[in-house]
Amino acid sequence: MEGVEGGAMRRLILFRHTKSDWPAGMRDFERPLAARGRRAAPLMGRFLVEHGLVPDQVIVSPAARTVETWALARPGFLQLLQGAEDRRIYEAPAYQLANVIRETPAEVATLLLVGHNPGIETLCDDLVADGPADQRRRLSHKYPTGGLAVIDCAIDDWRDLGPRCGTLVSFTVPRDLDSEAE
Repeated sequence: MEGVEGGAMRRLILFRHTKSDWPAGMRDFERPLAARGRRAAPLMGRFLVEHGLVPDQVIVSPAARTVETWALARPGFLQLLQGAEDRRIYEAPAYQLANVIRETPAEVATLLLVGHNPGIETLCDDLVADGPADQRRRLSHKYPTGGLAVIDCAIDDWRDLGPRCGTLVSFTVPRDLDSEAE
């Protein structure tokens, strides 16, 4: 992926888990997806495939709802991308997510991170400097469950990830694809 003036570009896809359930007495880490979340995750997976948003690497929070989101989203890919679980992104603040991303090998051009709010939303806000005004405005109002931000970063290496290095390509939520989903 080439960036401005022939420089390298990295694509970051930030995927917030789909709608989760709150069973009584269950620890947050173990919370499963709600029925709406189980409907929405495959929609988002198909969206990724249909738009050519195929990651080279996937990092997933090990919480039950994020693991389940990715398990339901990934079957549309020709190559079943497992997704490496990384405990550090569970309930992580934006700076910690950025640090995990900076460890990504240089040969990875497109990275997908499946995580949680508020870290995902804050990281997206920190990284995005440009992009379609309507999409950025929409993103600034809410990053709902199942939200998927595609950000192109004008960097040669993931180690160079920093504030305002990104251009928002798109922001999609399950409801955009099906009015019954969220």
